[in-house]
Amino acid sequence: MILRKCIFALLMAALCVQTVHAQQPTEEQKKVFAESPLHKLQFAEFAVYRLYVDSINEGRLVEDAINGMLKNLDPHSTYTAAKDVKKLTESLQGSFEGIGVQYNMIEDTLTVIQPVSGGPSEKKGIIAGDRIVLVNDTAIAGVKMAQEEIMRRLRGPKGSKVKLGIVRRGVKGIQDFVIIRDKIPVFSIDAVYMVDAVTGYIRINNFGATTYKEFMTAMNKLHEQGMQNLVLDLQGNGGGYLQAAVDIANEFLEAGDMIVFTDGRATGRREYHADGKGHFKSGKVVVLVDGYTASASEIVSGAIQDNDRGTIVGRRTFGKGLVQRPIDLPDGSMIRLTVAHYYSPSGRCIQKPYKKGDRKDYDNDMLERLNSGELTNADSIHFADSLKYTTLKLHRTVYGGGGIMPDVYVPLDTTQYTKLHREMSAKSCIINTTLKYIDKNRKKLKKEYPDFAAFKANFEIPEAMIDILLDHAKKAKVEYDDTALKEALPLVKLQLKALLARDLWEISEYYQIMNTSSDIYRKGLKVLDE
Repeated sequence: MILRKCIFALLMAALCVQTVHAQQPTEEQKKVFAESPLHKLQFAEFAVYRLYVDSINEGRLVEDAINGMLKNLDPHSTYTAAKDVKKLTESLQGSFEGIGVQYNMIEDTLTVIQPVSGGPSEKKGIIAGDRIVLVNDTAIAGVKMAQEEIMRRLRGPKGSKVKLGIVRRGVKGIQDFVIIRDKIPVFSIDAVYMVDAVTGYIRINNFGATTYKEFMTAMNKLHEQGMQNLVLDLQGNGGGYLQAAVDIANEFLEAGDMIVFTDGRATGRREYHADGKGHFKSGKVVVLVDGYTASASEIVSGAIQDNDRGTIVGRRTFGKGLVQRPIDLPDGSMIRLTVAHYYSPSGRCIQKPYKKGDRKDYDNDMLERLNSGELTNADSIHFADSLKYTTLKLHRTVYGGGGIMPDVYVPLDTTQYTKLHREMSAKSCIINTTLKYIDKNRKKLKKEYPDFAAFKANFEIPEAMIDILLDHAKKAKVEYDDTALKEALPLVKLQLKALLARDLWEISEYYQIMNTSSDIYRKGLKVLDE
């Protein structure tokens, strides 16, 4: 009661201010603020909202205050407004509600790349190449409508109906389809295939609610095809749920093996151990990593490395060793607050160094790695004795200090991705070339190459496709000479072929083609052979 009276007195004093200074707080009021800084924050917010010269959005004022508090903590404690929470969590939850199509925008028109297998659009007869021009009788094509607005119109709660106007090549007029929206799966595994008679490959893009189930389905499929060794590709995997990482690491380890432990001021220490029920405790394992392998991906990599269960191949991982707990606020917004560090089984803290409140240096870390030579030359990497740790079974030396340092280092080939290739990619010349070519030649390609094996072995990029590419480059004002084009074309052609394969089949086929150009992938296969 005394606290409330003191705060009220101060607030009333502030409200009475016009052209004179506010009444000075009494000793008792000073004591209130000293004992409860929260009241100081409440007072400041009240004063700004009531007295500021211009009108104030109080909700925005509070959000700014929350962001200000979190900004001066670690780089991964964040606030998300209510309208953005669903978007943030969809990829990890494993599904969203909508019509179920993979799409791309071609000249301001939404074009279906593939309907989701078994999804509501496929069930109603929508096919690859269809153009969605109307949604509930409102034009979305050729009207410069923002892509987010188009998605808002297509998505909706499960069971709701949406009327689509479709233009289909070879069919006159606009066809109407009424789609009943449903849950659409969001897969966290991009590719599953056999590299050779005994080697399987799985690429995971994040660790979400359905990742472990997807992983086991993939492993069973590969076992049926004769898999004895596994390439687990975690390149570019930014992480996700800790439990999903623990469940997958468990598949490779013996009973009692530590997977990871976490420790925080309020949460205490918690250890995660394998239960011995994993299905791949023998057989060679190679894990592919790079500088964008982070968080939950580093848990899996660290567990396999520290328990001497497999070989880590690639470049030092990102170094995110902080555990966030989502805290839902009453208005639907959310705080993701760091509550613990996590450590690999040997005791390494995976989190790379950071200064509180300094995001610039933290975000520029990959550029610093390039400038320092770390990405291109292993000899430039040096570790202090204090950062040396020992694996738990073979007692090999591994390193802490931020991220997982691979057992087999693969330098970045800076000559492969030429300036011209980067510019054509950035200006969408390559993807637009694929979309335009497949739009006109889908039936012909399907007839000539009835399966992926035939396509992979025999298809070569025709000159007509290169002509389309150069036309897009000209429109995008991409400048180049003959030498630059000659250097860029091998990788460009490979990417064009991979994108065609993705649009004719699935993204797994894309990686089967693109992986042949990856130094990390090729080195991983060599390690298995050795």
